[in-house]
This record gives sequence, C-alpha cells and structure tokens, in this order.
Amino acid sequence: MTDLGDFGDFTADPDEPGDADDPEEGSATAPPSASASADPSSASADGTADAPTDASDGDDDFETIDLDPRGEDVGIGAVCVSRGLRVGEDDEDTTLQAYVTQGNRASIRIGTYLLAPYPDGETLFCRIAALEYAQQYHADDATEIHARRAMRTDGISEADYKFLASLEPVAVLYDDGGELKRRMTDRVPKPQTVIRQATDVEEIKTGLKIPDDGVFLGHLSVGGEKVRTAASPPTIDYRLKDDYESGDPLVFRHTLIAGGTGSGKTHAAKNVLRQFLADERTYPMEDGRSVKPAIVQFDPQDEYAQMHDDNPDLDDAFARRLEREGIAHGGHDDTTVFVPSVGSASYAPSHHRAECVEFTIPFSMVYENPWLVAGSGLNDNQYGALVSVLLPRFRSQYGDGGTYEEFTTFLDDPALREELDESGRVHEATFDAVRRRVLGFGHVFDQDARPITELIHEFVRPGGLSVVPTYHVNDSRATETVVLALSSLLIDEKLSNDPFYDRIKETPLVLGMDEAHNFLTDADSVQAGKVIRKFTEAAKQGRKERLGLFLITQDPQDIDDAVFKQINTTVVLNLGDEDAIKSVNIPSSLESKVPYMEKGQMVVYSPDNSEPVELIGLSKCLTRHGRD
Repeated sequence: MTDLGDFGDFTADPDEPGDADDPEEGSATAPPSASASADPSSASADGTADAPTDASDGDDDFETIDLDPRGEDVGIGAVCVSRGLRVGEDDEDTTLQAYVTQGNRASIRIGTYLLAPYPDGETLFCRIAALEYAQQYHADDATEIHARRAMRTDGISEADYKFLASLEPVAVLYDDGGELKRRMTDRVPKPQTVIRQATDVEEIKTGLKIPDDGVFLGHLSVGGEKVRTAASPPTIDYRLKDDYESGDPLVFRHTLIAGGTGSGKTHAAKNVLRQFLADERTYPMEDGRSVKPAIVQFDPQDEYAQMHDDNPDLDDAFARRLEREGIAHGGHDDTTVFVPSVGSASYAPSHHRAECVEFTIPFSMVYENPWLVAGSGLNDNQYGALVSVLLPRFRSQYGDGGTYEEFTTFLDDPALREELDESGRVHEATFDAVRRRVLGFGHVFDQDARPITELIHEFVRPGGLSVVPTYHVNDSRATETVVLALSSLLIDEKLSNDPFYDRIKETPLVLGMDEAHNFLTDADSVQAGKVIRKFTEAAKQGRKERLGLFLITQDPQDIDDAVFKQINTTVVLNLGDEDAIKSVNIPSSLESKVPYMEKGQMVVYSPDNSEPVELIGLSKCLTRHGRD
C-alpha cells in the first residue's frame, strides 16, 4: 500500500497478473477498450493497439515563431508617456523621456543631440540630459541571490530592463521657404514619436545656432568624442560670428580663455589668434576702408613669438584637411617681438626667428597716466597731491621731455617740500609718502632704447602681430608698469575723440593679455581702480571703436567683475579649482564636466553666437609651439 491508497497497485495491462483474486485486496483494471477508444488513430487494422512509442521519435516538436517585428528599425527609440509628457516654459515643468531600444543603448551618451519629428514636418531638436535603467518587471533585485547570481554571470539581459533617456528641448526646427530655421520650443511631440540621432550638419548647426562662417575655435563634441555626420568632413566646425550682418563681430565683444596649467590654453589661444591674422580677414572702418586687424599680445611666458614660425609637426595631410575646412595655418611672417628694456635684463630669442625690436617707456607717459609711478599704492589724498600738484609743477619746469631721474631730483628739493606745506597745498607727511612710493622705477623709464611712442607705426600694423615678452624681466613691479603703460596707451588712443596717434585709432585692434588676472584683479588701491575703470570703459566701447580684448588666465575668479561682465565669449578648458569654475558662469550641465576634461577639450559659452556647447580643439598647433 502506498500513500496513493487503492490506486497504488493499478496496472494498465489487463493481462498482467495481479491481486484480482485476492478477496481482501481488490484491484481495478482498465476496460479492454479504454486505450483503443482514447486514441482511435493508434489502433491497428485488426483492432489491436499498437505498442507505445518514445515521444522523441514522433513529430510533436513545437513550431518556432519569430517574435521580432516585421520591417526595419528607424531611429534609436520612441517618446514614451509612462512618466508624463510635457513641455513647459520652465525647464522644471518639462517632462520628456524616450525609450531607447536594446541595440542602440551602447552608443547613447549624455549630451547626445536627438531629433523628434512632428506630424506636420517640423522637428524638435533636443539633447539627452539624463540616462537611467528602470525595472521592466516589479521585482526586488537588492537581494543576496540576485547579487550572487550577477557575480557568476558575464552580463545582464537588457530585455529585463527599460533604458530611458530624459530629453532637454533646445529648439524647434522648421522650413521657411527652403531655409531651415529655429525657434524656441513651443510644442510637445506626440506619444510614440520615433526619435533619431542628429547626423545632418545643417540640422545640428541650426539647432545649436552655430554660424556657418567666422573664426574657427574647434569641432563640436559630446562627452569628449567629436560629433560625426554623414558629410565630408564628418566633423562639425564651430565658429564665432565675424561680420556685421547679424551684429558686431564677436572679436570686438571680447573673449576670455580660462584653463589650468597643462590644459592647453596657450595652444588654443595661438590657434584662435592665428585665425584673426588670416589673409582674408578684414573689418570695415568708418571711413569706408576695410582693414586687417592688428594684434598686440602681452606674453609673460615668451611663447607667442613662435607664431612667426611654422609648426614642424604639421604634416601635409593635416594641412590639406585644414585647407578644406578653411582654417588658417602656418607661421605668420608679419610677427615682431617688441622687447622692453628694463635695467640689465637681457632677452634671448633662440626659440623663434621673429624680428626683435627693443624699446623703453618714456616718463612723459606718466603725465597722462600718473598711476604708473604709484605701484606701491597711494591713498586718495596722496594720489591727489601727485596728480594735481607735483606732476603739473614738474611739467611746467621741465616740459614734456622731463625724465624720471629729473623727477626724483625734483622731489628731493627740501625747499619745494617746505613751500607746499606752508601754502597748505601738500602736507609734509603727504609729500614724503608720495616721494617714497614713486622711487624704484629708475630701471623702467627712459632706458637706452627707442621710446615706444616713436615706434607706433611699427607697433600697430594692420595684419601684424606684435608680441611683448616680459619673461626676462624678474621684477613684477616693472612688468606690471610696462604692460599697463602700453595697454593704457592703446586704449586711450582708441577711445579718444582727438587721438594723437591716428594709426591706432584707424586700425582694428585686438589686445591680448596672458595671465590677465595679474593686471585686472580687484584691489583696493587707487591705481588698481584706475586700471579697472580704463579696461571696463574699453570693453564697453570696444565694438564701436574696433577694439577687442583677448584675455587668457588660469585664475578667472581674480579678474574684476566689472571687466568680466563685458566678456561675451568664454572658452573654458580644464579647471580644477571650484571657485574658478563657478566664476566663469557657464551652465551647470557643462560646469560639471570641466574638472574631467582632457587636454584640448573645452566648453564655449557665447550667448550671442550659439547655445552653450562642448568642443575639441585641434590636436596640433597651427604655428610652432613648445620649446625643444
């Protein structure tokens, strides 16, 4: 007896001997016709049942059905509504997601540009703002068994999970008489709209508002990889507007390049400056002439004089590619190095072949910029005594040709000190303070070289690059005086309604300043305030006067806000300092990428030119770069 009760001794064979004759243990047998009637097809012609056969010998296998949908997939997925589908004026009011199919998931990155068509032919241009996996089925996989199972397998089944992309609308693209245009996002796409990656140059440039022509900066990228298209070349060039058809050229709206040590900021700056010096680049002046720009570059590390020479690493194949894309390259022959004569400092030009011209700062420039001799800091009272009493008195006695040595002798006169004190014009303590602070510039002014005021035609040349190196000057106070004296001369003449040097006034000018944080920093001293006000005014009037500031720094947070606010184009390379990253005021979506960018990667924020974008600069410098 088994635990199945009376059915334990059951047998399907009626001829099998059993316990049927046992009166105490009855047995049940199947009727003779049971097996035959159960399956008539199994009976033989004479009515007897065929012997049972093994199931594996029959034709009972299930037919395999292809579950893949018919046709060919188009795009990478579709807009879904499982979590809402909404487009609002505020980004926080927008809920837009797409389901990405399994075969496309590996190629999708945050920042990838996508297109979602509307039924009437318009298209939503958007970018991926976030990516996530979600449960396909309700299950708790935060368990020991799930974890250990994963540890024993080589991969996961993508079919078990949803892959969702959160989309950030950028613009709506539409056709206007055969021309593709953009407008702000004002429509929501339909549910189940098929989305595809943007691979057409015109669609991407229109969606991001990137100009077709202008000053080349780099190639559009996402996550450190260049955006590829079906065109030739497959990359997308990013350019800054450089004509007056749609506003002022951005070179005169000012540019800032910010990057840490080793980020490639000098490499990038040289490549941009080389585009300003392209043969075809001219700007219209008020008198109707079209004039090439002049560039004056202050160079604390003695690197920009190399722009005179070709880059030996720039091979023919790379050069042909540059020519196809309309990128100016090669050394610029019209490059001159203007070497400041400061004390006994000597300049060694062994790393470049550009012409060198030595110059000095004449003390006469102090009459218009008294703060040049106030490097140690003067308060308002002392500065007023210098400007209103001492310098005018000296000028009346020695004339415009008075030297710095004569000025210090003038201040050594005890009779002058006593006279001014007794008259109440300058207190003796104030007089002594001014005298102490204007000493120490004897190695800066009136050295044995031609004054820069006699070299203006050579210094500011249409189509020419003038480099002012200061690396050989070990005195930071002298360096600051030289740079500010020259930049003030250029700015004053550019902004003047009655300029003394017409050459400066009538030439488009780019004023480049490396390590700009050393000269344009926020400070409490009187002279620092004068410098900031001068550069702020230059920045405000630059577009009208064809004057562009080109600032390069590794500490953008140290540049005074009054100047920073006038910068229209900000190019940010790798920065590791949190304060520096915050100071450049780029969108948070790009701000988070800055500390992780490799050499040559950059973020460009230029509201009047395009949407904020990520770029990759050229791998090779367009001119010579680096010491052997």
